[in-house]
Amino acid sequence: MTVRIRLPQKVHDIIETLQAAGYEAYAVGGCIRDSVLGKEPDDWDITTSAKPEEVKKLFRRTIDTGIMHGTVTVMMDKEGFEVTTYRIDGKYEDNRHPKDVTFTANLQEDLRRRDFTINAMAYNEKDGLIDIYEGLQDIDKGLIRCVGVAKERFREDALRMMRAVRFSAQLGYTIEDKTKEAIKELAPTLQNISAERIQTELVKLLVSDHPDYLKMAYETGITAQVLPEFDICMKTAQNNPHHCYSVGEHILHTLCYVKADKALRLGMLFHDIGKPQTLTIDETGITHNHGHPAAGEEMAVNVLKRLKFDNDTIDKVKKIVRNHDRNIEPSAKSVRRAVHYIGEDIFPLLFSVKYADIMAQSSFQREEKLRKLQELKEIYEQILKDRDCLSLKDLAVSGSDLIAAGVKPGKEIGDILRKLLDIVIDDPLCNNKDYLLSLLPLQD
Repeated sequence: MTVRIRLPQKVHDIIETLQAAGYEAYAVGGCIRDSVLGKEPDDWDITTSAKPEEVKKLFRRTIDTGIMHGTVTVMMDKEGFEVTTYRIDGKYEDNRHPKDVTFTANLQEDLRRRDFTINAMAYNEKDGLIDIYEGLQDIDKGLIRCVGVAKERFREDALRMMRAVRFSAQLGYTIEDKTKEAIKELAPTLQNISAERIQTELVKLLVSDHPDYLKMAYETGITAQVLPEFDICMKTAQNNPHHCYSVGEHILHTLCYVKADKALRLGMLFHDIGKPQTLTIDETGITHNHGHPAAGEEMAVNVLKRLKFDNDTIDKVKKIVRNHDRNIEPSAKSVRRAVHYIGEDIFPLLFSVKYADIMAQSSFQREEKLRKLQELKEIYEQILKDRDCLSLKDLAVSGSDLIAAGVKPGKEIGDILRKLLDIVIDDPLCNNKDYLLSLLPLQD
């Protein structure tokens, strides 16, 4: 089959410049895979027989991005394109980086070092698609397969094992048997990979079209190394009328019911993570998990810190986990109090979280649960429409107003404002400056 790929003009120009100087040059890797799939590549990488110093001579502006490993970034206007010399990687001593690289003039040798066949294709307009390792065939089959011997590729770079599952989740592909068996054998070497790298691959998997493919990471032993808390969930049964899956399987199902947002998907991943350690069984054999949101919040924070997540993400996720199971009565007063307590940024997310939680449970009382959730949503929407006061910023009086009314500056100001806010949350009609000032002084 003849494959034609429309290269961006700047990519075309870089390749043409290199070819005019007597060198080989191709767009390579993920950009070719995505182009074959009809997707718009996020970026374009170029591989060439020209050595870094030769590349630098041909272009007006370059950046030494990774020149020791053969990579130079060529600037075209304000846009950068990585141009990397054909290379053979030396011995990998840390399951991540080669000790050294050797430049080569042979494209096949360069493609041989790449991870998966679908990422080992090259293209230029002169030669067309170079597909030595049958990546196109594997795309047609929907298959993730290592280039060459899978164990060798994973010994070179252990992170490739997570990438295999991630690509599987992003593309909806299966993992070839030999590749899968190699992952099972070598998964423990993921201990040599930095937390930041693990985090990146985990997030990409979770925000993919198939976040439930996390189960493949479990089945191949990956989560045992990077997320052992999830493995315990997979092994924790739920004998309860509200549930029909293990804790882990329930989590997997919930992931598919929320949009591909990092905080939401992480929130669902961790929302029941505290269930195994809070498990109790009553005299009838029914399992319960009282207090699991609080336990899960603590565990989620610990895991997210271990994986080097940023503080903003940690804060959002812990609030989701803490409040995912919160019982909110379907009244305006209860909803206003819940919004105030949980936070105006997080509270709207709980509708998606609670919906996902319900849909991944058994059918027991499902309709009743969904009706209550819809009622809460309608009440919340009316609160927003009415512009009810939900926080200090919406309160009709400020600290300056209190000082003008004779309250001494200091801690008392904040205490009074919070008391006034409590009054207004209970009754929005009280959010009137004159009325609130008339309540001074407030007594405990």
